[in-house]
Amino acid sequence: MLYRGCRILLTLSAGTRWAPRVWPQLRGVCMASTRASPAVFRWEEEHYEDGMKWKFLEHRGPYFAPPYEPLPDDVSFYYDGKPVKLSPGAEEVATFYGKMLDHEYTTKEAFQKNFFADWREQMTNEERKLIKHLHKCEFSEIHKYFFEKNEARKALPKEEKQKLKEETNKIQEEYGYCILDGHREKIGNFKIEPPGLFRGRGDHPKMGMLKLRIMPEDVIINCSKESKVPDPPPGHKWKEVRCDNTVTWLASWTENIQSSIKYIMLNPSSKLKGEKDWQKYETARRLKGVVSDIRAQYRVDWKSREMKKRQRAVALYFIDKLALRAGNEKEEGETADTVGCCSLRVEHIQLYPELDGQQYVVEFDFLGKDSIRYYNKVPVEKEVFKNLKLFMENKNPEDDLFDRLNTSILNKHLQDLMDGLTAKVFRTYNASITLQNQLKELTNGEDNVAAKILSYNRANRAVALLCNHQRAPPKTFEKSMQNLQTKIDAKEQQLKEAKKELKSAKAEHKARKSEKSKKEMEKKKKQVARIEEQLMKLKLQATDKEENKQIALGTSKLNYLDPRITVAWCKKYGVPIEKIYNKTQREKFAWAIDMTSENFEF
Repeated sequence: MLYRGCRILLTLSAGTRWAPRVWPQLRGVCMASTRASPAVFRWEEEHYEDGMKWKFLEHRGPYFAPPYEPLPDDVSFYYDGKPVKLSPGAEEVATFYGKMLDHEYTTKEAFQKNFFADWREQMTNEERKLIKHLHKCEFSEIHKYFFEKNEARKALPKEEKQKLKEETNKIQEEYGYCILDGHREKIGNFKIEPPGLFRGRGDHPKMGMLKLRIMPEDVIINCSKESKVPDPPPGHKWKEVRCDNTVTWLASWTENIQSSIKYIMLNPSSKLKGEKDWQKYETARRLKGVVSDIRAQYRVDWKSREMKKRQRAVALYFIDKLALRAGNEKEEGETADTVGCCSLRVEHIQLYPELDGQQYVVEFDFLGKDSIRYYNKVPVEKEVFKNLKLFMENKNPEDDLFDRLNTSILNKHLQDLMDGLTAKVFRTYNASITLQNQLKELTNGEDNVAAKILSYNRANRAVALLCNHQRAPPKTFEKSMQNLQTKIDAKEQQLKEAKKELKSAKAEHKARKSEKSKKEMEKKKKQVARIEEQLMKLKLQATDKEENKQIALGTSKLNYLDPRITVAWCKKYGVPIEKIYNKTQREKFAWAIDMTSENFEF
């Protein structure tokens, strides 16, 4: 929508929302040159106080996973070499394992042990008496059946695929939108995850456990009193219906593996989500103004007479320097030995007065969030090193490193330092400032777009390493690299031939000196230049792939990096935003894309 005399284009659609506090900045510009109606700025008017997020919310409820379809009679499960007809409940769980036969998870002892224990709970008494050892179980026919079914789906004619797409779109239209304060908003994850086997990240101790099917009786619905309460599936009822307008979730339930609460939320592109995002990064930017004072204070506290202050100051140094999580207490029943900064034990660190030419080195080795191993050797300041030695004195390996500190004490201290400050704000601040500094250092304005994208990914990787965002190399990595190398080899051969042709064209022009030979020579020069550029793009792509095979760039890009840094960089260096953010990410960060100029500084 373009207002008369106003040079700012405002896009107001279901996919593009503006944070309320952005509007005053724009209104000052627009009002100076137009008499636009105040009603235009509806986001500002709809900013409720006292924790209220909305006044009216209506939706269809979640979309449940379809019921289990039994295996056809010609597909069998075998135990000890003999076919066994399983009961429906046991058969369904067997298919979860069968589908994963070609996955690395099914080779892991913890996965096998947990799966078999949970599977036996779904068996009948007769089945439990018969099936006692996993190594005697044969799932190959089940695996083959689902593999062929998947391949057949891929090979469907175009018309059949279109029908399936239309069915999916119909479900999306019915369940994928809600009415929020008179506006149709997209819902993020309206489908409840089907039952299956828990995978977890890293070496999670609960991998292989059975994720139970979620039923309507497990689900709490949240909507406004004036709205039509969504109907549960026939024969079922909701666990509870609430009208809580201080939260933004539409439905919730508790999953059985880690007893964590799952939510159906608005799409990241929604107004409420966009506002929350914007405020999160503004809080991190506020930290920029006080971080030097905070750092000066914790350095003073390293020499405090109070042991509690010393421990708090060293922990804060690690949270700041290494982007460690604070380390909240685990949920009841959680068996994974995961820790954060405050819950580090003596056994999790080693001190080296000198190592690899560096002084005062601390070696960290522990399981962090999602059982991802954190291993790092870091040179620290002398006072930190001396304090750590002091904290470890007369302690056993299993004793707490910071025995006078916990997350509650640390969080209260952070709140005293700055309103809204948490360990995560430090993480967001350090991630964003690292990206901005790395982009300044790595980007060459003379490079082509492919080289600039490589520089961006390298800057993003520096953040991912800081935040310990790891991943296992994709299953298809080797094959994909082989395919890329084949393309590079073919392009190099093409370049070789093109250069030969150019050499011949040059010789021909030297001999003839005609206009025709000159045109031919210029044509061959352009061809060589084009192929060289294509080859360089392929090589940059291969370098990028190899460098990022075990680093998860997406986590920091979505959750810790102020998108305005990326948008400003794209605008400054002429990189199309779609080369960095996919469609979903562009919707999520629509507020940043629309409001950011190339001169933005975090």
